[in-house]
Amino acid sequence: MTKSKKIFIAIAILFLILLFYASYDIGSRTTFPGSKSQLKERIKKNYVNEDSLSNQDSIR
Repeated sequence: MTKSKKIFIAIAILFLILLFYASYDIGSRTTFPGSKSQLKERIKKNYVNEDSLSNQDSIR
C-alpha cells in the first residue's frame, strides 16, 4: 500500500467513526414522534382544571 492510500483509509475510518457517533448522539436525544400523545390530548390533560369559565354558571 502506498502512503497516500493509508492516509485515505485512516481518514475514511475516522470519518465513519465520527458519523456513527453523531448518529448515536442525535438518536439518543430524540424520541419517536409516535410515542407522544396527540396535541389535543396533552392540552386537555394539562389545562382541564384551569378552565374556570366552563365551571361557572352563565346566569350569575
